Amino acid sequence: MKEKLKIDIVSDVVCPWCTIGYKRLEKAITELGIQDQVEIEWQPFELNPNMPAEGQNVDEHITEKYGSTKEQQEESKRNMTEVGEELGFKFDYFDEMRMVNTFEAHVLLEYAKDFGKQTELKMCLTTAFFSEHKDVSKREILKEALLSVGLNADEGMAKLDNEAARNEVRTKQNYWKNLGVNSVPTIVFNRKSAVTGAQPVDTFKQVLSELIKEQQSV
Repeated sequence: MKEKLKIDIVSDVVCPWCTIGYKRLEKAITELGIQDQVEIEWQPFELNPNMPAEGQNVDEHITEKYGSTKEQQEESKRNMTEVGEELGFKFDYFDEMRMVNTFEAHVLLEYAKDFGKQTELKMCLTTAFFSEHKDVSKREILKEALLSVGLNADEGMAKLDNEAARNEVRTKQNYWKNLGVNSVPTIVFNRKSAVTGAQPVDTFKQVLSELIKEQQSV
C-alpha cells in the first residue's frame, strides 16, 4: 500500500482564517476524491499565548494587536462570515465576543490524536467558539467537546493537569516556531513543502494533485 500524503496543519482554535483554510483544503481533497490518500495532523500554535484567563474583548484585542479601525474590523467580519457561509461554516460574531487562551484546547487535541479524533475535536472547538458563543478556555466547554466527539472525558481532562502532556504541547509549539512558522494557518506537506494562509480551493487542488502524483511515482 502506498504511503499517505502527510499534511500538518499548524493552527489555532480561535483563528478564523485557519478554519477557512481547512474547509477549503477539505473541499479540495473531497473534489479530488483523495480522502483515503491523505493523513491530516493538527499542530499547536497560540495566537495569544499570554492571554489571561478572563480573555479580552475581540474588537479591543484586534485594535490593540493590529491597529485596525472599527470599520475595518466590521468589513473583515462581514467578509469572513460570507466566506464561511460558502464553505458551510457559521461565523457568528457578537459584541461581547472575547478572545481567549487556547493552551488547554491544544492539550486535548494532542490527546484526541491517539484516537483518530483530532480533526473532529478541532472542528467541534472552533465551532463552539465561532458559531455557538462558547468560551473554549473554560474546562466545562472543553469537557463538553470531548464528550460530543465520543472521547473519554475523564481521561482527557486529566491530561490538562498532567505536566508531561502540557510540556508536549510546548515542545511542539517551539518546534514549529523554530522552523520559522510565525503565522497561521501554515499547511505543511510531507514535512518538505508548505503553503501559508487560507489559499483558494483551486490552489490546494493543484498542490495536492502534484504531490499525490509525485508520491505515486516513488
